Amino acid sequence: MASTFFTWLRSPAAREYFFSTHFWGPVANWGLPLAALADLQKDEEFISGTMTTALLSYSLVFMRFAWRVQPRNYLLFACHFTNAAAQSVQDARFVNYWHYGGREKKLGVTIGDVADKATGKVTEAVKAAQDLKK
Repeated sequence: MASTFFTWLRSPAAREYFFSTHFWGPVANWGLPLAALADLQKDEEFISGTMTTALLSYSLVFMRFAWRVQPRNYLLFACHFTNAAAQSVQDARFVNYWHYGGREKKLGVTIGDVADKATGKVTEAVKAAQDLKK
């Protein structure tokens, strides 16, 4: 199998492939998934839900394109598959942080704490209003 690959590597077809946009487009595109993978370690507060969803949608569209184009561009497909997976994880982190209590858990705040403070302020306002009536 290795000898077949090296034979192909020396062929004009290989040179044509390596000097085409079919190869260099996906190579240049790998910056997106690499950046997304690096961002998985960063704080959830800085994730943009809009941009993450846009990048996920972009990668899903181009995964389909890479699969449908003839000849199939497996390198482009792998690039966008990796990006779609990383952006999906980022989207899940965003939703968990902003909508399912991840932020409160990180800050050490519970719903009870917030409710007690709010109830105390409402009670104070009611007492102040009653004192004004007297």
